[in-house]
Amino acid sequence: MKIQLVASFLLLLSIQMVSYAQKPKVIAHRGSWKNTAVPQNSLASLNKAIEQGVWGSEFDVHLTKDDVLVVTHDNDFYGIDIATATYQELLSKKHPNGESIPTAEAYLKEGLKQNKIKLIFELKTNKLGKERTLKSVHLALDLVKKLKAENAVEFIAFDYDACLEFRKLDKKVKIHYLNGDKTPEQIKEAKLTGVDYHLSLFKKNESWIEEFKKAKLKTNVWTVNSEEDMLYFIDKKIDFITTDEPELLQSLLSK
Repeated sequence: MKIQLVASFLLLLSIQMVSYAQKPKVIAHRGSWKNTAVPQNSLASLNKAIEQGVWGSEFDVHLTKDDVLVVTHDNDFYGIDIATATYQELLSKKHPNGESIPTAEAYLKEGLKQNKIKLIFELKTNKLGKERTLKSVHLALDLVKKLKAENAVEFIAFDYDACLEFRKLDKKVKIHYLNGDKTPEQIKEAKLTGVDYHLSLFKKNESWIEEFKKAKLKTNVWTVNSEEDMLYFIDKKIDFITTDEPELLQSLLSK
């Protein structure tokens, strides 16, 4: 009887462990900002994501005219074009909460004050061309290594050449492709870590998640904000879900 009880307990535990392992991990898109009344891609939004205990917090990085990596989503910061402006020029504008545009270095240092969540570093494609984009790759990787943040940071990028450059420079760095125009076979051949594709692409190609997983590649989906879509990708057992609504997704995953 005791043996049977122990066996039943171990079976139940293993089922629970498998179920937990199959649940997607939550990535807060541009930090946690939508329901917290702080600016996206700000230090405040990063700290809100940390407080919420998500798996990772995503942020966007551009290169200025004078080769400073800065954190914001759009090509401009409150009307100032980033690619053709110096960092000092960008400091003339502030977020509504009083924050200046953070450098990637300042942002990473803030994130490295803790070791609970991953920092998902999106390298933006530079509007001035490929050369500037690839320079961003070198500066980004040098920065992460300088801060000894390799275990805390994972890179994502829309520019496929940028992804390949990351891999060329470092065989172990985690790099995921965003643009959605590469098959599992192509990503595997390029030795990337995985993909981070728009939800519409995964819905259009319903076998892709399973195919990427079979190729031992990670799967992430953006930007999933509705409960219906969240439940869809939870059911598909995708590895990561990137969302502007981390609170809702965490609530669904806890059920």
